[in-house]
Amino acid sequence: MPSPVRAVHVALSWLTVMPLPQPRAAMDREVGAAVMSAVPVVGAILGAMAAGLAAVLSPTDLPPAMIGILVVVALALGTRGMHIDGLSDTADGLGCYGPPERVAEVMRGGPAGPFGVATVVAVMIVQTIGFGTLAAGHRWYEIGFAVALGRIVAVIGSRRGLPAAHPEGFGALVADSQRTSIVVWGAVAMLGALAVGWGPDGLSVPEAIQAMIVVAAVIGAGWWFTAHCARRIGGLTGDVLGAGIELGVTVSVIGLLI
Repeated sequence: MPSPVRAVHVALSWLTVMPLPQPRAAMDREVGAAVMSAVPVVGAILGAMAAGLAAVLSPTDLPPAMIGILVVVALALGTRGMHIDGLSDTADGLGCYGPPERVAEVMRGGPAGPFGVATVVAVMIVQTIGFGTLAAGHRWYEIGFAVALGRIVAVIGSRRGLPAAHPEGFGALVADSQRTSIVVWGAVAMLGALAVGWGPDGLSVPEAIQAMIVVAAVIGAGWWFTAHCARRIGGLTGDVLGAGIELGVTVSVIGLLI
């Protein structure tokens, strides 16, 4: 089993554009399982960068919507746009009628279809407005928290009991591999939610409870979404994990703003 440091290194090299040395060892299911357990760490790093960017742009004359757009663009560039691509492919697949073979065929098709385009546009608009609104309120921690929390859906999607849809690809490396990490990261997310309610006057219990409800909502939505996709597609794919991350971030932002 790779060490936690190596797992984070491989996860960053797989899931971001950070200029890190490429892993030397072969990528197998053991490495894939370790990488998936480290995905929320990648989310925390990306979340800190997104919050930092919003904080730097906040004193300027840019409107909140523009700051939100730049945060969304920065996240897309930092992850090679792979999660957005997964969201588009998954939406197109779920939008078609037919058996799992037909759904998989649509998802593996070339250009994005109408369902994919509409879903990506809707998600990006919600995230743009959400990040912009949080930035306008100087809610930096919540920006980072939303980005990190969305990544827990990828861990949930890789849980034991959901097999890979195909014998090759990213899904085959990570499917049916997570159990303890889901519990651990769920507990960490709940602790992180407490910090949402912490301010100059101490802990605001209503805000902390709201954030904890958001965590529960993301976990529940992620569990349902990945199970639904597995039923329709015949198992887990990398595209489903990417779509789950984007939807997790979107649910987080909405929940934090309610």
